[in-house]
Amino acid sequence: MMQGMVSSSLRELLRQGISFLGVGLIATAVQYLILLALVELLGWSAVVSSSIGFAISALLNYFLNYRYTFRSNSAHHRAFPKFAAVAGTGLALNAILMELFINKMQIYYLLAQLLTTGIVLVWNFLANRLWSFRTSE
Repeated sequence: MMQGMVSSSLRELLRQGISFLGVGLIATAVQYLILLALVELLGWSAVVSSSIGFAISALLNYFLNYRYTFRSNSAHHRAFPKFAAVAGTGLALNAILMELFINKMQIYYLLAQLLTTGIVLVWNFLANRLWSFRTSE
């Protein structure tokens, strides 16, 4: 019986992880498209462009993760403020890391964004799973 519960929990964690990655790929594509458009077409700063892309893609990320990844039964008025706090922290991490990688370490902005995305992804998944979309037992 205990083994069945562990197996079920592991399957759910795996499902959530795969779904989170799929949603993340969609949201990341949106962020990168915005980043590229603002930098390459308008000549904006990569740090600012990345931050704008992050903020816009975070909204898409919220709705897809709420519905599909975590299948949350939390009311939006409870889940969204938590998600916004996590996303706000992720936005700050994104901006700080982009600034560090681009302006301090002189890393090309797209490579800097790839590195930043990987780091912020871990933060977002753990914080959203354990706090924003935690289902009531």
